[in-house]
Amino acid sequence: METFKRYKWTWAVVGIIIVFAAYLLVSSLDLGKKEWPVISTVEDFSFENVDNTTVTLEDTKGKVRLFYFFFTSCPDVCPVTTFMLTQVQNKLKEEGVFNKDIEFVSISFDPEVDTVEKIKEFGDKFKVDYNGWYFLRGEKQTVWDLAEKSFKIMILGDKEGNYSHANFIALVDRDNQVRNLYNANDPDDVSVDMLVKDLKDLAK
Repeated sequence: METFKRYKWTWAVVGIIIVFAAYLLVSSLDLGKKEWPVISTVEDFSFENVDNTTVTLEDTKGKVRLFYFFFTSCPDVCPVTTFMLTQVQNKLKEEGVFNKDIEFVSISFDPEVDTVEKIKEFGDKFKVDYNGWYFLRGEKQTVWDLAEKSFKIMILGDKEGNYSHANFIALVDRDNQVRNLYNANDPDDVSVDMLVKDLKDLAK
């Protein structure tokens, strides 16, 4: 007992070193972190951005991204989901990682209606920060093919401009691999805090 008292600070330092070493081991091995299976790889694209510039997949590579397919005349889920994404945007901006490590990509699948002006009007309603959020449009079939092949998102439409689509948000890593699909219609499957956490975890 006397020996322990005499060397209590030595034992305390040893304990701290052991805890720190264990932390480094867990961090290096990614133990305890969420597993992210690779669902698919995003195919290359070249679309028009809301600022009239051309944006390719390569332009967005190197950052963790959320991809979302929408159309501006959507009467229900698209505005609601875009609003949720702006809440995620604002939290990430507060933490200084939006546009630095994380970006968003929204792609319209109704280019006949969704002009650059109309998309900009849509984004402005939600106070989108275009510095870290692309709003893109492209040839309809090309967009639909990208949604289905790269993101497993089906889009259906008729000649009257009525659409039905899977309302998924896709989580994409720095290497263009799709790592998760969130059902934006299901509050148990996705939330603002969940997206913020997953984006930050994947960006580490």
